[in-house]
Amino acid sequence: MEQPSPRPATIEDVAKLAGVSIATVSRAIRMPEKVAESTRKKVTAAIARTGYTANAMAQNLRMQRSQMVMVLAQSIADPNFPGILTGLEKVAKARGYGVLIGNTEGDVLLEEKHLRFLSTGMADGLILLTGHLPVAGWLQHPTTKIPPMVAAARPINRPDISYVGVNDAAASKVATDYLISLGHKRIVYVSGPPGDALSEHRHRGYCEALTEAFNQSSVWRVQGDGTTEGGRSAIERLFIRDTLPTAFFCYNDNTAIGVIAALQSRGFNVPADFSVVGFDDIPFANNITPSLTTIRQPRSQIGEIAMTHLLDFLPTRSIPTETSLLHGDLIVRGSCSAPRMKSLD
Repeated sequence: MEQPSPRPATIEDVAKLAGVSIATVSRAIRMPEKVAESTRKKVTAAIARTGYTANAMAQNLRMQRSQMVMVLAQSIADPNFPGILTGLEKVAKARGYGVLIGNTEGDVLLEEKHLRFLSTGMADGLILLTGHLPVAGWLQHPTTKIPPMVAAARPINRPDISYVGVNDAAASKVATDYLISLGHKRIVYVSGPPGDALSEHRHRGYCEALTEAFNQSSVWRVQGDGTTEGGRSAIERLFIRDTLPTAFFCYNDNTAIGVIAALQSRGFNVPADFSVVGFDDIPFANNITPSLTTIRQPRSQIGEIAMTHLLDFLPTRSIPTETSLLHGDLIVRGSCSAPRMKSLD
């Protein structure tokens, strides 16, 4: 026999899961500003888990708005995330909005769960920190209701979506120019994961610097994955070659930290034997030995601009497409010096 379809979730289900009364659930939906934040979080989490999508919920929202914005992140463990979130929440709070965090860990099922939650109307806008649209093809589903969105920190290859981030190519050129100014000619780029847009932008800036200073044949790239272990592995692969670089420009600080650790484990001195530059200026960058020369991202400013752009145009639900590329600052510390004249073979 054909199994009956599961019954739709009810407000009673939400109340039971959240551990509150039905009246409290109703109040959290219709007048969220009159409900304690801790209670509101319990109710919104229960709505997401049960899939409660009653039409009345969206219709009864005060002024047809939830006064919430969802931030969809690839990983809240990313050291750049707290700074960006600080900027996002600063603007949201000043404008009377709350922030919901959706952590995907690159898991499609988690993305789908967050999108089902968005389709309930419990968030007025979406900030994407993932570098891609949620669940390829899902947005084309006729029943999908996704709020206006802005991408931040990681670019999306969509000209119709606003983006706020660092001018990665320009900042990477500055970092590579700095190594060249110290006298380095054999500079290797340790990249991020294959297909990563940030890695490609940073590689382009590296190439531009070397092309201007020398010629295109000077370009040298080793594959990494954006992790400390990926930086270590890149060094192991390099050391099977007859020719070694004198300097490393790394996709991010985690990669650079792995590169430094691998060089030191082989008995080399950084920066006397090799110079290393990272990208991001994560908190740990100034607490290793040697302290890391890197590009600093204006993380809080990225969050502030992205949230401002989203909230400015939420009432019209039509966000004009803008790209805001911010300046990344070179922070010179202890991991770079002029190259040694003698061979390192």
